[in-house]
Amino acid sequence: MKNSTKIQLAVIGGLVVAAVGIVFAVSANQAPAAAPGTAAAATPVVAENSHRLDVADGSTVTFTEFLDFECEVCAAVHPFVEELRADYAGEVTFVARYFPMPGHTNSRTAAIAVEAAAQQGEFEEMYDRMFETQAEWGEQQESKADLFRQYAADLGLDMAAYDEAVADPATEARVQFDFDAAVTLGAEGTPTIFINDELVPLTSPDDIRAALDRALAAAE
Repeated sequence: MKNSTKIQLAVIGGLVVAAVGIVFAVSANQAPAAAPGTAAAATPVVAENSHRLDVADGSTVTFTEFLDFECEVCAAVHPFVEELRADYAGEVTFVARYFPMPGHTNSRTAAIAVEAAAQQGEFEEMYDRMFETQAEWGEQQESKADLFRQYAADLGLDMAAYDEAVADPATEARVQFDFDAAVTLGAEGTPTIFINDELVPLTSPDDIRAALDRALAAAE
């Protein structure tokens, strides 16, 4: 891809070992990034309408991932996030927010499809389906909207309501809301992870766990 910035992410700890080049494609006319590790004061990391995969009642610790369903690194990290959800169940609230990279043809289309499913209470099911099938549709130049519609049908969604949601500009606006928040908060690529208001570098699973443990200890 043109004008890309590549980074390497090693996903270790018995899950995945990978070094994957990912594209940072945030355009210059978007909101300036905040300083690394600091959330912009006016933009919450977790909004009222953010999709919560798990809610830990009584806990103030949140794990928020800004993700792109077409991002290979996001797909590689997904099993690790699922492991964290199991290990920190009841202790940490897990949040997923959209950050579709402009360099990916179908990332925004996928996010709109997931948001349309979310309107019928099937966010997590469609979120999982996108990562499970990414190898089938990722990095394709033609629209995969019809394939995503089939995923929705497979989940048993009301297809008239799904089609209406996909066509509704408010659904794409909901995706853009997350995208704009990510840029304002200092995210440059995907996945970007925050623990509470701290942007956490993707270095290793152990480092992510350590950051969660520190946040939990500080909340006691």
